[in-house]
Parts: sequence; structure tokens; C-alpha cells
Amino acid sequence: MSSVRTSRARLLTTAAALAIGALSLTACDDGSGVRAEDASPSTSSAASPGSGSSSHDDAKTGADAKPTADGTAAPGNGKTGTGGSGGSGGSHKSGGKAVTCQGSNTKTVAAPLNRPVNHMLLTVTNTGDSNCYLYTYPAVQFGEAQSVPPVIEASKPQAVVTLAPGESGYASVNLSAADGSGTNGHTVKSLTVHFQGRTADEDVPSAAHPSLPAKGVYVDDSLKVTYWQQSMDTAIDW
Repeated sequence: MSSVRTSRARLLTTAAALAIGALSLTACDDGSGVRAEDASPSTSSAASPGSGSSSHDDAKTGADAKPTADGTAAPGNGKTGTGGSGGSGGSHKSGGKAVTCQGSNTKTVAAPLNRPVNHMLLTVTNTGDSNCYLYTYPAVQFGEAQSVPPVIEASKPQAVVTLAPGESGYASVNLSAADGSGTNGHTVKSLTVHFQGRTADEDVPSAAHPSLPAKGVYVDDSLKVTYWQQSMDTAIDW
């Protein structure tokens, strides 16, 4: 009886050992260990596109960055711009540094007006490639006059008139007294318009010689001019 019990115990022990072995094999077949070992390459592989995407985004940010007015790149991308074609402030249709308007870079037209009576409008158009400045007022010389007429001080604008290429500035000339009170009246057939510089020392050598009507224009001692104006309407108000 005792030998039977002993054999039976051994069988139970063997069965338990076999069951434990089977469980171990099942756990191994489940692949959890293998998967745990393979997880590292998989994770590494997933991380690479992420880092590559980040680098691509950085490069894209640098490429899309717009330079600011001072030529540096927009804040936040950690890069400094060189200005380039987008940041350079010198590329304009006006073509370069502004100059003084004068006969060589403008066209001047003189047109007598019906209203106001006894007035003439001077129109100066910038024919150059750069902006030009019309300083103060036109120094007009009718015929063989030895002096230029005075300016109407009240017509002084708040700023210097600036003409971009193709733009025009204006001044009006009060030729004679409307009530006939002017003295030394006479008819002239030629006109020279001298331009002035920013300062009295600036040499502005090129004058304009606009045509007058064939019959000439009548002037007297009340002759005077306005300052250069940005608009025609303002010029003829005086």
C-alpha cells in the first residue's frame, strides 16, 4: 500500500513539473519576451522620422522667414537675415538717391489761365529715374528782366514738394494786377524758369525754357509767384 502511495506521489510530482514546463513554453510562445527585445529597434525607427520632420520644419521656417525693415530675419527662428532682395531698401522704381529738380531732369510747361485772371500755371514733370525735390519757389525771368519777382509767403507748403518719376508739381504766377493798378506793364515773349537748391549755396545750373503763346503775355510790376505745390488746385488758389 505504501509503495502505491509513493508511486502515486511521484506521478503527481511529475505531472506538476510537466504542467509548469508547459506553462513556461506557452509564455515563451506568447512572444512577450521577444517583443520586448524587438521594441527597441521599432521605437528607434519611429523616432527617426520625427527628428527628420523636426529638421525639415526648421529648414522650412528658415526659408519662409521674411526679413524685417532693418534686413534681419523675423524674430523666433534664431537666424539673421542678410537683407537680400526682400530686405534691401534700395530697390525701387525711383532708381536711387533723390536729387534736386532742375531743367535737365524735368519738363516745364507754362500755360496762361482764364481763371484766376492774369495768372499762369507752371507745371514741372519729373522726367528722370529718381525722385527729385522742388525747393522753395520758381525764380522766373520774363524776357530780359534783371530781377526775379517776389514769392507769396502765405503760399509756403508744410513740406518740400517731392516728385517721383512721372509726377508733376505746380506753381502759379500772378502776371499783372487784375484791377489795372500795376505799373510798367509790357508784353514779353520768352520765359526762363530757374530752380533753387536746398540751400543758397547749392548750384542748380540747369534752367527750363518753356514756350509762351506767340503773342506773348502781359506783365507788370505786381508780378509774383507761389511756392511749388504738390497739387494744381493749391497752386491756383493764390
